[in-house]
Amino acid sequence: MRILFYGDIVGKVGRNAIHLSLPRLVNKYQIDFVIANGENASHGKGLLEKHYKELVDDGVDCLTLGNHWHSKAQIDSYIDEADQLVRPLNLLKYPHGVGSALFDVGGVPIRVTNILLQSFMTEEVEHPVSSLKKLLLEESEPCIHFVDIHGESTSEKQIFAYEFEGLVTAIVGTHTHVQTNDAHILNNGTSTVGHKIRPVYKDGTPAHTIYVNQVVEKYDISKGEFPITTLRPIAIKSAIKEILWIYQDQSNDLSVLEEKHNIMWWRDWEVDNTNTIGQYFIYFFISCTYAAMIKPVIKYKYICGNI
Repeated sequence: MRILFYGDIVGKVGRNAIHLSLPRLVNKYQIDFVIANGENASHGKGLLEKHYKELVDDGVDCLTLGNHWHSKAQIDSYIDEADQLVRPLNLLKYPHGVGSALFDVGGVPIRVTNILLQSFMTEEVEHPVSSLKKLLLEESEPCIHFVDIHGESTSEKQIFAYEFEGLVTAIVGTHTHVQTNDAHILNNGTSTVGHKIRPVYKDGTPAHTIYVNQVVEKYDISKGEFPITTLRPIAIKSAIKEILWIYQDQSNDLSVLEEKHNIMWWRDWEVDNTNTIGQYFIYFFISCTYAAMIKPVIKYKYICGNI
């Protein structure tokens, strides 16, 4: 069984690309089943019925969606009859369409499931892992199971893949803004055991992790409880020194960090023997710090100034 998958189809250019390339690829590789993500196929956001039919006529056997699944409200009027369209399985309070569909391809059952991830997304959805686990419990017959996980974070996609290793046939990450170019065949489970990792406990034992979902912890701040859920010591003073190194010293020079602040562990991230951690990490650090700390302060001052 040969399955061809297209990532996000964007606008007219994307639809034209399907029209031109699909017949040749099907013929060249003897493709049996074609899946494509069509959430942005109509004017760059959403999927109109006419474009759904156009892509199906061009040879797409199943279309999946993503976070722009409802950008074209017309979808409410046709999705229930669109038996080759799969919207995100874990949508909340949306009665139309299906999040998983089973196809018969020459006597071989192929299931296509669409999942919307959570990191950096604004949509409120059922937890992706829980929703797929419930679906797997409902499956009674073996089949080829293809899962399109639509999300921003490649790390979330990898965690999701490890969680379902051996339980589905393939997991492919989509989203227009974030490509997933780190495809690989999984041979291990959800645990990091067996992998070389950096975190260790005081006695040098590797601090392995395992993915646990939907675990809720409650804290009573009035009793002095503070929500830091880790067994490892947290180097608060060192973290502050690292911030000063970047903002006050205006540096990414590891020598400054080591000699002035006595922090040595960043040496593992030295870039190409430059004695620095490079420019990208500094940019990422500053961007995250601005979003998490500086921007809220600016907004607070602005609001107070207008009271």
